[in-house]
Amino acid sequence: MRAFLGVIALLAVSTMAAQAQTELSFYGGARISADSQVAGDDPSGAGAFSFLARWREQAANPAAGFGVRVTWWRNDLLGWGLDYDRAALRASGATLSENGLVAMEFGNGSSMLTVNAYRRWQEGGSLVPYIGAGIGVAVPRVEFDGGGSATSQFQLTGAAFQWIAGASYPVNDRWSVFGEYKGSFSSNLARLASGGSFNTNVLSNALNIGVSLGF
Repeated sequence: MRAFLGVIALLAVSTMAAQAQTELSFYGGARISADSQVAGDDPSGAGAFSFLARWREQAANPAAGFGVRVTWWRNDLLGWGLDYDRAALRASGATLSENGLVAMEFGNGSSMLTVNAYRRWQEGGSLVPYIGAGIGVAVPRVEFDGGGSATSQFQLTGAAFQWIAGASYPVNDRWSVFGEYKGSFSSNLARLASGGSFNTNVLSNALNIGVSLGF
């Protein structure tokens, strides 16, 4: 994980010096995650398990979901950047009670750090449509309690992917606002304090609004 982040930081620093246009963006919005199969083993608590989890976004917490990204546009058409996306996610109450669990969630988010590529179109007036896609890693805080040893720690759980389609509108020379659809997929293999583990793949769809600063 440290090696990966070190490479990303190096690429970011070297690229920033070479690019003509940089954008720093902040966004948030509404997200829905599909039900997913969960399988694992908790030796000190729930034992072996396999079930379909119904996920709930922690929408009641204003800080539960947000994103920040930096984009370097190489020219009027193409760019690339780094995106950090955080969305708190927990199993529904029914999922927990039906399977004898106290807690199962990505408490500080099904957090993803990805390297993205973008394509934009600036020929259609003030509104600038764009698309993008990226690959990276999932780094959630794993919260799990099967009635034995409780787990609560950040973990590198697997690969993450995202795809984006949206449009931005310039407010002035430096600021712009945007709206977008973002889909994401993360593969999560979580290690438990009991010595066991569980794995699940999470597919999410989100509608975001945000603001960008260009410099």
